[in-house]
Amino acid sequence: MIEALVLGLIQGLTEFLPVSSSAHIRIAGLFFGAGDPGAAFTAIIQLGTETAVLVYFWKDIVRIVRAFFLGLFRTKGPDGEPRVPRTDHDYRMGWLIIVGSIPIVVLGLIFQNMIETTVRSLWIVAFDLVVFGVLLGVVDRLGRKRKTIEQLSTRDGVVFGFAQALALVPGVSRSGGTIGAGLVMGYTRAAAARYSFLLAIPAVWGSGLYQVYKTVKEPCTAAAARATGCTPEIFDGVETLVATAVSFVVGLVVIAFFLRYLNRGSFLPFVAYRIVVGVLLIGLLLAGVIQPG
Repeated sequence: MIEALVLGLIQGLTEFLPVSSSAHIRIAGLFFGAGDPGAAFTAIIQLGTETAVLVYFWKDIVRIVRAFFLGLFRTKGPDGEPRVPRTDHDYRMGWLIIVGSIPIVVLGLIFQNMIETTVRSLWIVAFDLVVFGVLLGVVDRLGRKRKTIEQLSTRDGVVFGFAQALALVPGVSRSGGTIGAGLVMGYTRAAAARYSFLLAIPAVWGSGLYQVYKTVKEPCTAAAARATGCTPEIFDGVETLVATAVSFVVGLVVIAFFLRYLNRGSFLPFVAYRIVVGVLLIGLLLAGVIQPG
């Protein structure tokens, strides 16, 4: 239970920062001595942080959903004109979130087995922490940071979507990948982060609920692990629920902090942190202190 509490805390602290929550969950589980917490546990506790997104952006989400359906069905007002024209920003955001979610859904299904096994190697985690950390630093330095979220186009939404899909690999970071892509396209840090958080809602909820269903229907027992290579679950339902609740509370605080920070701060501290953690991980792997798994 203590390990589950700590992992929930780590999830809440790292989900929205560009440091890769899945990498930190993977590393923390190793140092607890319990091994890899598993892709299912990682996906499920992310429901806690995504619930924090729903709470924090509740007014925005309600407005977007309302505008989307009113615009989709061409609901008319008393004057006979559409209540929400299809040029409306919130209506367009509804479509952009759907379009941007397609890449991670398709790639997640195609590479599901690899995501749950091969790419969870600590060598890959360490490599991704360093390389994508450096890339984030470069684009943060060189990005023009002028475009607002109102200027988001369908093409840009698709690019954001593919950047989010990179986060299927631990170490990349969902927020780091999408915000970095936004910086490359000229968006401000705050605009890229806002769309990144909204874009994550369908993907994370879909993945988390699927893993809940899969874990209940086809639990990864020791026999199943030998047959399929899945990672056996080391936390029971109560411990997973507690970790999810902790990640929600901590995540809510981190969202508020991070969005305020982006108005004045750079990604340099996060870049430096990623590189240090990645290099330390490589050193421990080379020395044989830990195994890649």
